[in-house]
Amino acid sequence: MNCLQNLLKEPPIVGSRSMRRPTPLNLAPGASTSGAESSAVEVEKSDVYSTNMTQAMGAALTYRHELGMNYNFIRPDLIVGSCLQSPLDVDKLRKIGVKTVFCLQQDSDLEDFDAFDLRLRLPAVVSKLHKLVNLNGGVTYIHCTAGLGRAPAVALAYMFWILGYSLNEGHQLLQSKRACFPKLEAIKLATADILTGLSRNCITLKWDNGSCSSVEISGLDVGWGQRIPLTYNEEKGAWLLETELPEGRYEYNYIVDGKWLCNENEQITKPNADGHVNNFIQVSRDGTSEEERELRERVTGPDPDLTDEERLMVREYLEQYVEG
Repeated sequence: MNCLQNLLKEPPIVGSRSMRRPTPLNLAPGASTSGAESSAVEVEKSDVYSTNMTQAMGAALTYRHELGMNYNFIRPDLIVGSCLQSPLDVDKLRKIGVKTVFCLQQDSDLEDFDAFDLRLRLPAVVSKLHKLVNLNGGVTYIHCTAGLGRAPAVALAYMFWILGYSLNEGHQLLQSKRACFPKLEAIKLATADILTGLSRNCITLKWDNGSCSSVEISGLDVGWGQRIPLTYNEEKGAWLLETELPEGRYEYNYIVDGKWLCNENEQITKPNADGHVNNFIQVSRDGTSEEERELRERVTGPDPDLTDEERLMVREYLEQYVEG
């Protein structure tokens, strides 16, 4: 659905992929506030959103919804910005030549920060973006809520897969135009998934202490904002989680009786800048050929690029993609 369908009075701006019309950071529908109260509420919500974003992304980023729409030209034909807030924003975009508004807001704005969700959705989203750009031409405006996470990532994947940039080259250009934090690892893994296929592999995680009353895991493929409960196995005297994950490296922590802990019997990351460590698991697909392993290592490595043949394969995949 076109998230701006009620704001537009004429074509050609076309919105896409929105699940809801932009609202002032999810203020309750029908809520009545004075100008001062409304401003205070929006400032408070901006603070909460910025805090959540910083914690989830691992980077200090700030979004001020109360200051209105903000954006940057990444290329003459590509803009990344924050959500539109009024019909005046539509008029503003028309005046700078925007033909397509590509909306990436979700029912839960925290999904903007979920790298695993982004990895799985990128091919469908960039496919739709590519088709809309070909149809409409002109300037394209890509936004999520703040324009700092998901929107920059989609723009970067589009530059990498379609426009011919290497990933690092596109990332440097993006960062030179707009302070943001696209999830590079999600783009790398989505690229490998397109070229070698996406398969899920069974894993088992175990917490050996049977004397506790509850064990959960956060991280993995659900992100740090959610938890997966483990099941106690009386025969083994341990808490177990059996699940399926696509290839890749996943970090996680256990929450044992409400306390966040690492399992010393499983792999542990090196301490980050704050001294925190996590457990991690590297999931590999059974039966992968040496050629596929080398390809995945290259496109998920520190300086990924695509050969002409690989870029053609990705483009054909995106052009033929039909979302189920």
